[in-house]
Amino acid sequence: MEDKETKYLDDLSRKVITKTTIESPSFNFTDSVMSRVNALQESKATVYKPLISKTSWILIGFGILSLVFYILFFGTKIETSNWIQSMDFRMLSNINLDILPSLTLSKSFTYAVLFFGLMICIQIPLLKKHFDKRFEI
Repeated sequence: MEDKETKYLDDLSRKVITKTTIESPSFNFTDSVMSRVNALQESKATVYKPLISKTSWILIGFGILSLVFYILFFGTKIETSNWIQSMDFRMLSNINLDILPSLTLSKSFTYAVLFFGLMICIQIPLLKKHFDKRFEI
């Protein structure tokens, strides 16, 4: 039974092949195809958007300027206790590290390190979201 089917398909394919003519492309076939490809590439140009928009930069700048203004004009000259001094670091004093026994850190450096860590914790999810959107189809 399978032999009859294969023979029939073989005869049919031979008839179709012998009756059809070979088609040749037009004279400017390559040029027309390449012009369409170039048009597709131009239409699908990647539009880059900044991660932080201009309005966000304006709000960030306004916030920083207002903070500086507040500190300059309404800040007190007397140092008050802050939330870092209220933290309990006694458990760290039990650790004996003789590598840097006389290391002291200034408050500005401590604040800078804390701010840097906070910014990293904020930027990682934002960047992940940005790159996930970028690779979506």
